[in-house]
Amino acid sequence: MSQPIPAGTLAGKTALVTGSSRGIGADTVRYFAQAGANVVINFRNKAPRAEKLAAEVRGLGVEALVVGADLTDPASVQAMFDDVREKFGSLDILVLNASGGMEGGMAEDYALKLNRDAQVNVLESALPLLGEGSRVVFVTSHQAHFIRTTPTMDAYEGVALSKRAGEDALRELIPGLAERGIGFTVVSGDMIEGTITATLLERVNPGAIASRREEAGKLYNVAEFAAEVAQAAVDPVPADNTRLVGDVSSFRGQ
Repeated sequence: MSQPIPAGTLAGKTALVTGSSRGIGADTVRYFAQAGANVVINFRNKAPRAEKLAAEVRGLGVEALVVGADLTDPASVQAMFDDVREKFGSLDILVLNASGGMEGGMAEDYALKLNRDAQVNVLESALPLLGEGSRVVFVTSHQAHFIRTTPTMDAYEGVALSKRAGEDALRELIPGLAERGIGFTVVSGDMIEGTITATLLERVNPGAIASRREEAGKLYNVAEFAAEVAQAAVDPVPADNTRLVGDVSSFRGQ
């Protein structure tokens, strides 16, 4: 893996990434650790994988805390931040990466509960630990970010609408965050090769990935997109609080 943030840049800092036992979240943790940050690895039900990642990043000389939490359960979220406070005392970077809604067997309102309500609750629960100069990053997709103006696949529409609702709810908190000196950036990417969501969409719509890749010219892989997410936590906050990764012309009707 290349290293987007120079080694030592985040020395002494602590970063928490939700949903970080695998995929984009795990690679984001690796980039932060490579840059010297202590990391909090959050998972819902993949403890062995989270522990394996923790062992890997500890090999870089940083501390790693592994915390299982169901983000849709406020008590579970509070317990996670209590653990963070006990271990590190404060938090410098919060990446809201965990999302879902395409899983089978979930209640009808699960996507909204996870992608909107839980995101807001996680951020609000983290606030006592986030000081001036700290950063919050929310990870989304172009299919969700532009859903109000550009239709997406039927199979993904409910998730896209719930993630856009989450983004809107978080954006309402920006003025209050700014008053506390906390920067907030939305990172939006296209379909990411190798993610669970892309795999599920491909299953429902065979050829969807290839067709999107052709239209966009390039689709980022997990490591490439994670590098953008990690970079968003250290780069200056964009004026519109939005970092669009890759080509978006087909979403803007250009």
